[in-house]
Amino acid sequence: MKKIKYILVVFVLSLTVLSGCSLPGLGSKSTENDVKITALSTSESQIISHMLRLLIEHDTKGKIKPTLVNNLGSSTIQHNALINGDANISGVRYNGTDLTGALKEAPIKDPKKAMIATQQGFKKKFDQTFFDSYGFANTYAFMVTKETAKKYHLETVSDLAKHSKDLRLGMDSSWMNRKGDGYEGFKKEYGFDFGTVRPMQIGLVYDALNSGKLDVALGYSTDGRIAAYDLKVLKDDKQFFPPYAASAVATNELLR
Repeated sequence: MKKIKYILVVFVLSLTVLSGCSLPGLGSKSTENDVKITALSTSESQIISHMLRLLIEHDTKGKIKPTLVNNLGSSTIQHNALINGDANISGVRYNGTDLTGALKEAPIKDPKKAMIATQQGFKKKFDQTFFDSYGFANTYAFMVTKETAKKYHLETVSDLAKHSKDLRLGMDSSWMNRKGDGYEGFKKEYGFDFGTVRPMQIGLVYDALNSGKLDVALGYSTDGRIAAYDLKVLKDDKQFFPPYAASAVATNELLR
């Protein structure tokens, strides 16, 4: 539906200026008047997806009342929802994640080239539109408490190497087995491993780090708990992580 495409384009521009299986609860296939928007459990995904839902309903004068599919655990689950016809819009996706995950391509460090490759790949392989970035990125970031940073003199990720065997790392479960920009790729790029590795839900790593159950956490760079817990983000000095520009994705079947 061209009206939806117009709304999505305007929404993306507005935010830029400002800044495999069916899912439980998703029954019938989506149609033009049955718009379903997927959202991750992160705050930014929830907020943006809610804004998009309200904007579509407002601009169509209530003719389309999108429903929000909340608290999905990963971009892979969002992707499968669109592929299977269980939803037709993802409120927030990240091009670095989808380039290596959905498209199975090698990471691209250059932000513009990464976006072009992702957009072209989604159009050709999935008949979907990967919209331009909202204007911000949410990359993976290694972080520690200020006390740990002072104790081990940590400023960069490379600084962890001297003490890595004594450190407990917590990370998003999906990152453990990710191809390209996952844990195996990290060990190859930085040349060290951690003494203890604890995969967990991403929302738990910040509390575990703050409470002393972890020494190092791999979280998201835009998460508000970094400031709330006064955590120190370590510089990715080898630029291992590719760009993770935030964007909306929609099926072209809906946009036509």
